[in-house]
Amino acid sequence: MEKHLFLGDEAIAQAAIDAGMSGVYAYPGTPSTEITEYIQNSATAKQLGIHSNWSSNEKTALETALGMCYAGKRALCCMKHVGLNVAADCFMNASMTGIHGGMIIITADDPSMHSSQNEQDNRVYGNFAMIPMLEPSNQQEAYDMVYDGFELSEKLGYPILLRITTRMAHSRSGVVTRPAKEQNGLSYPTDGRQRFILLPALARKRYKTLLAAQEGFTTASEESVYNTYFDSPNKKLGIITTGIAFNYLSENFPDGFENPVLKICQYPLPKKQLIKLAEACDELLVIEEGYPVVEEQLKGFLGKGLIVHGRLDGTLPRDGELTPDLVGRALGKEVATYYTIPPVVEMRPPALCQGCGHRDLYDAMNEVLNEYKEPKVFGDIGCYTLGALAPFRAIDTCVDMGASITMGKGAADAGCFPAVSVIGDSTFTHSGMTGLLDCVNENTNMLLIISDNETTGMTGGQDSAGTGRLESICLGIGVEPAHLRSLIPLKKNYEEMKQLIREEIEYKGLSVIISRRECIQTLARKKKASKK
Repeated sequence: MEKHLFLGDEAIAQAAIDAGMSGVYAYPGTPSTEITEYIQNSATAKQLGIHSNWSSNEKTALETALGMCYAGKRALCCMKHVGLNVAADCFMNASMTGIHGGMIIITADDPSMHSSQNEQDNRVYGNFAMIPMLEPSNQQEAYDMVYDGFELSEKLGYPILLRITTRMAHSRSGVVTRPAKEQNGLSYPTDGRQRFILLPALARKRYKTLLAAQEGFTTASEESVYNTYFDSPNKKLGIITTGIAFNYLSENFPDGFENPVLKICQYPLPKKQLIKLAEACDELLVIEEGYPVVEEQLKGFLGKGLIVHGRLDGTLPRDGELTPDLVGRALGKEVATYYTIPPVVEMRPPALCQGCGHRDLYDAMNEVLNEYKEPKVFGDIGCYTLGALAPFRAIDTCVDMGASITMGKGAADAGCFPAVSVIGDSTFTHSGMTGLLDCVNENTNMLLIISDNETTGMTGGQDSAGTGRLESICLGIGVEPAHLRSLIPLKKNYEEMKQLIREEIEYKGLSVIISRRECIQTLARKKKASKK
């Protein structure tokens, strides 16, 4: 047993290696990215032959992990919270099939939207799929939950959803590791055709099996070491707290809790402990990071007129991250503010790197589009999304991965001209290809620009699934060769870039331009590495 200073992400990764995992499947997305990167860089993982290549998107990642579990081995699947939306089809049905080898699915939620489009709380997904969930309150628990979680998954026969948040993922703490376990051998479920073929007649039986398993899931929560009841004599208020929010509560009681506290870090809700708290206390306060998931369940769960405070009644804010001060105010404590943020360190908007190829593309594109009355540019998720900000103001929309192409198509169908879509290379292979097929099938009058920086730049320069193959992919989908063109976004090519963009806008049909220049950051890292 050794002690390490780990990020929450690193604790999860090391635990998965130590727990006998055979593969990690993921698509990079903050704040989950470092889990897979840690495993990719681990000499132990390499020696053990643990699979750790990036997947094209979260759906393919989860389906591949499920395939590994079908073969009896343990698999980890990691994604940020919005990634579970992409993987939801497989996720919901994996709760119907169950698993053979152990599976843990990591959802890294992002309260306050530090790097995301929303702050959804994926405990809702766990309840939706009716599978067990874990939510660590510190890095040691994150390690232990993953280390023991594969065995729990195999014991219960279902995937485990482990929810962390940005603070947990990206803060450090001492973590004591445990002895490494052997990987599972290859084996297959003896009832595989009854479980893994979800024809309606079989799926109805599996759904009854899932429903019958709920009692066992609840019993596991009630017996879990991660669900702890702290008693206290002041029964006027009982406090329920979950995951990382337990720390914010603890900071307000350095000398011990003044009220009974139930710490919940394993779901479904532990009924026995909740009933004990509700019967002992006059009112309840729920402190949880994210949505009022527990708070909403309690109001119907308890079946009595107990007053429940939390995010729904305004005791705590409905949005954003919790802090010790917010929790203190909710407890009725006086919280003094001693510091103000100096203007020099106030938050500033991010910007495209100096020397970034997206900059030259946007400059040329903007100049051409100024020649038209009402041009519309549909953007996507990646570094190039920063083109929405000054000085470019180059894109009009950014909704979700791949939506640039499909929204551009819809606008073109409505009569918008020119309709231009801008997407990155990694996002294109993530979820843009099927939208392009719709455009090809109807020869939509729009221009698609794939801004190819040959990496997944926004999340730190991970491999991109389409590198070196974008032309082949587009041709395979059916783009006309005469209107599949490329450019190198450099100042010296500025006039040529404008002319090419202008020509393809004027073409009455589908055009694709691939704007290709390597990310300035990955290029700098390669040059630095070559000098060593």
